[in-house]
Formats: sequence, C-alpha cells, structure tokens
Amino acid sequence: MTQHREAGWHVLAILSVLMGFASISTDLYLPAMPAMGRTLHADAGAIELTVSGYLIGFSLGQLLWGPISDRYGRRGPVAIGLVLFIIGSAGCALSASAPALVGWRVVQAVGACAGVTLGRAMVRDLYEGDHAARMLSTLLTVMAIAPLLGPSLGGQILALAGWRAIFWTLVGIGTMTLSALFVLPETLPPTRRNREPLGRAMAAYVTLLRHRQLMLHAGASGFFYGGMFAYIAGSPFAFISFYRVSPSLYGILFGAGIIGIMAANLINARLVTRVGIAVLLRAGTSGAALGAILLAIDARTGWGGLAGLALPLFVFIGVTGFIVANSIAGVLGFFPARAGAASALVGAMQYGMGIAGSALVGAFADGTPWPMGWVIALLGIGSALCAWALSSAPPITHPATAGLAEGR
Repeated sequence: MTQHREAGWHVLAILSVLMGFASISTDLYLPAMPAMGRTLHADAGAIELTVSGYLIGFSLGQLLWGPISDRYGRRGPVAIGLVLFIIGSAGCALSASAPALVGWRVVQAVGACAGVTLGRAMVRDLYEGDHAARMLSTLLTVMAIAPLLGPSLGGQILALAGWRAIFWTLVGIGTMTLSALFVLPETLPPTRRNREPLGRAMAAYVTLLRHRQLMLHAGASGFFYGGMFAYIAGSPFAFISFYRVSPSLYGILFGAGIIGIMAANLINARLVTRVGIAVLLRAGTSGAALGAILLAIDARTGWGGLAGLALPLFVFIGVTGFIVANSIAGVLGFFPARAGAASALVGAMQYGMGIAGSALVGAFADGTPWPMGWVIALLGIGSALCAWALSSAPPITHPATAGLAEGR
C-alpha cells in the first residue's frame, strides 16, 4: 500500500460518488424511458439511443481526461467534468425532441466520465495491487446504493413531477458534488505527474493496447459491460412493455440485481488478498456466462416466464462484484505512471462495448426480450473467454515505470 493509505472517510465517500456518476446518470431515468418516448413522439429504438449516445460520449471522453489528469493532476479535470455534466443534464431536461435529448446525453456523458475515470485513478494513486482491488470493491459496494435506489427513485419522481424533473435532479447532484471537491485533496502531487506533451501522452495508448495481459483484463470487463448495457437498454421494455410490470416493480427487480452486486463486492473485498485477482475474475465471468446462456434460452422460448427472465439476469448482474474491481485493478497494476491513461483505456473499452451492446438491442428490437437475451449471452461468453486466457501470474510493473512505482 502506498504512502496515502491514511485517506479519510470523506475522501473515500467523494470517490464513491464520483465513480457512481455512470450509474446515477442512467439508472435514475430508466423507468421513464417509455414515458419519454410518448412525450417526444419517439419509438423504443430512438429512446434506447439515449443510452447509446451517452456511452459514445462516456467512452471517448475518458481517452481525453486520462492523459490530462496524468499531466495536470486529478482535481481540476474532475471539476471541469462536473460543470459539463451539469450543463448536459440541464440540456436533457429542456429537450423537445429525441435527437436533442441524445445530443445532450453526449455532453452529460463527457462530463460524467471525468469523475469515473479519475476516481479510479485516484484509488490507484492511493493503493496498489490486490489492495487496490479490495478498495475498489469497497467503494463499488458503497456506490451501488445509487443504482439500487435509482430506478425506484426515478419512478417516484416520474409519478410526481414527470421525466424532466429526473434530469433537474441530476443537475442538483452534480452541483452538490462539485461543491464537495473543495474538501478533496489532490492525490497526484507535481513530482509524480507525467510531463510529456499531451500529444505524446495520447500516442502512448498504442503501447497500452499492445500489452496482452492488460488487454485481457480490459476485455473481460469490456465484454461484460456490453452485456450490462444491453440489459440497461432492453430491460425497461422487456419488463414494462412485454411483461406489463409497473415502473415501481421494475425498480424492485432492478434493485435486486444491485443487492447481488453489493454482496459480491463485499465477498470480493474479503477474498481478493487471499486468492488473487485472476481466480475471482474467472469465477465471476464464468457465472456471468452461465446466467447469460440461461437468459437467452428463456428469452427465446418463454420458458419460465417473468421469473425465468429475472433470475438469470440476477445471476448475470450479481457477479459484477467479482469482475469490475478485479479487472480494473489488474489493468492499473501494469502502468502505475500512467494510471489516468490506463484507467481511461479500460473505461473506453467498457463503455465502447456498452455502445455495441445497447445499440444491438435497439437495432434488433422486436417487442420481445429475445434481442436483449442473445446479445447478453454473446458478450457474457466473450468476457469469460478473456478471463480464462489470462496468465495466473500477478501483474508485473512495466519496466519503463518500475522505478517510479518502487520509489513511492
């Protein structure tokens, strides 16, 4: 563990909120998607593009924030990102058409991804190796409160004030988080910053992409995220439109998966320093693949009805706690001097696959759960294949940055 291990609870709380912006930005409005379509006179596929558009901004934005934070520190870029998030959320609330809503979701995403990307990098500034995975699991457990409450809270806001009020709520959340940055210390001091020109730092992504073990760690979480966002894009219509469940009940079904995530994160935090990142990553991705296959069978045949859809989804979503923290910690362990860029790359891959997953569900939408089912199954299997292709050896610091890591 590094010299910053004395980080106080307020620092960890703020990091949890920053890392939760991806969930906050989407989960809160999920129950409102059918209502948004009616108001804006748009079909399901057009409204599902609000998820895909968000993922485009989130994925590409991270590639910019990572090198900037490695050069200039973490706090300033996070503050700028929060301002963009606030502007984008207000734009969503004022949108009069589906294309406008998609465009403002892109702006919102570019801002939100700064907090997520740099929150992970700040954890890497403070912790190393399995300890970083343990801390990420702990933070992910805390931040899981947002998606646990998000759909239910969004459903209540929808019922009381309409879907536009959901985005005004996000404006308030962004403003409060921006204010909290005043008590957040800078975790990357000037002596540890990368002084390369930004152009050269951006070109360093090529080096990261050539690192096989890093890419397998990133691929395991990337494919899984694709399945997660296929679920996010498709489940409101599968549950609310196809199975006729109420938005409130949808929130409960969605929340059950989040409880599974929290439990798995707690277990992962206790076990990772004993058994290692690779073992738990393989176990998690294998469980996700199995749940995804059962989901696809039910989605195609209707076997099991609503329960046959909900239970495999619970398994698939629940094992997130064994996949995300371990894959991110594995990636960040290879290039400590470029923690921002490495975090950005894995995030871009995660949300890039999320773009593919959600877009496929939207493109093949046919009014049934089948498109969601086969997309999740395909991506879940891809995640497991990446995890099982990993070497059992622990991450080794890249030679070019070993001296820096040892000198901390």
